[in-house]
Amino acid sequence: MSQNPPLLRPDLAPAPIFDTSRREGQPTIGMVSLGCPKALVDSERILTRLRAEGYAISPDYKGAGAVIVNTCGFLDSAKAESLHAIGEALAENGKVIVTGCLGAEPEYITGAHPSVLAVTGPQQYEQVLDAVHHAVPPSPDPFIDLLPASGVTLTPRHYSYLKISEGCNHACKFCIIPDMRGKLVSRPAYAVIREAEKLVEAGVRELLVISQDTSAYGLDRKFATERGHRAHITDLARDLGQLGVWVRLHYVYPYPHVRDLIPLMAAHGETGGSVLPYLDIPFQHAHPDTLKRMARPAAAAKTLDEITAWRAVCPEITLRSTFIVGYPGETEAEFQTLLDWLDEAQLDRVGCFQYENVKGARANDLPDHVPDEVKQDRWDRFMQKAQAISEAKLAAKVGQRIEVIVDSVDDDGATCRTKADAPEIDGNLFIDERFQSLSPGDIVSVTVDEAGEYDLWGRLQIATTAPL
Repeated sequence: MSQNPPLLRPDLAPAPIFDTSRREGQPTIGMVSLGCPKALVDSERILTRLRAEGYAISPDYKGAGAVIVNTCGFLDSAKAESLHAIGEALAENGKVIVTGCLGAEPEYITGAHPSVLAVTGPQQYEQVLDAVHHAVPPSPDPFIDLLPASGVTLTPRHYSYLKISEGCNHACKFCIIPDMRGKLVSRPAYAVIREAEKLVEAGVRELLVISQDTSAYGLDRKFATERGHRAHITDLARDLGQLGVWVRLHYVYPYPHVRDLIPLMAAHGETGGSVLPYLDIPFQHAHPDTLKRMARPAAAAKTLDEITAWRAVCPEITLRSTFIVGYPGETEAEFQTLLDWLDEAQLDRVGCFQYENVKGARANDLPDHVPDEVKQDRWDRFMQKAQAISEAKLAAKVGQRIEVIVDSVDDDGATCRTKADAPEIDGNLFIDERFQSLSPGDIVSVTVDEAGEYDLWGRLQIATTAPL
């Protein structure tokens, strides 16, 4: 499980990225946000509502009247980390409200931590606010505590996650997200566009589109057009691309209509559109029998044809994916098929997980579970191959001139990302000379001087935008 961003937790955030100013007597809330970017958006929405009601946000445990812990419950290891975070918050503060995916199992939480004040499930914003009101009564000053001009964000000012839907209609046997978050519920396209416009007005330079199944966006709304915007991922991407900022698509299932997105990426920077040539696609495996046991579409060979077609239209496209090794019943031959498929697919960015049981998942009941030592061996071999592919692809960038976005600047240099790198999960490009004039959010041109296994180093050329 990842934590987004890594310095969000109150005990680890000496210089919080959100406003923590507080008037005398103002009620204050802390937030611990665990899990995926979709949970991070939920945390932002909760804090925005609390700020609008006159609460301040505390950067540490002891300065908070109570602490909200937004949990992850996707894997057993994630559940363990969530329980640890709850226990830590209880020890440091004493008043803890639990929400998020693990909140769908309240007895699991209260069994370990009976003293928590309340437990709510994912997206239950009103119940979280009710619990906060009970624990730390609001006391707004109508002349001071006004609704913030923009929402509370838990990411750096220059990029923001944009959640376009909740839930999922898939029935993958290893996943319980539909049980926790329900079936697909898409936001109206006009509401997504309006939120995006407000984020851009507030200084955001990169929008990261997220959902559980981005490709299915609008299916539940029958792709209806409302207020001039159609609820379909192709139309939504085209509309977002006209806002003049980078737009990055995550969690895109390889449905046939995904090919309609590729021309938008190929036109990046030419027609005013800014849909980055980047697709985050959860392939999970390549052997048809393994995919069938996962209850996922078993068309790995056809997927290779799709990848070839995408690259023909947009040669610079970056493909990122995640895979599971050691799934119940996975044979050595099936795993070798996955390695061979990766050799042919030559994906740019790859993550890999060793299978583990999740309470309530149907995969738990499958026969022939793979021993832990075999899972570890396969993970090692998979990552060795993925690393070699990444290293070769990055080495080919040496000497190229590319655009990057600046994430942070310190005394040693500037940490940036290319169009091929999403925050938190992909690599970085580092500038260690003539960086002093740079600021987070700048988009600049660099020449790549050096490449490693996952990161690049480059020389600053021309600033293409003014600092924020």
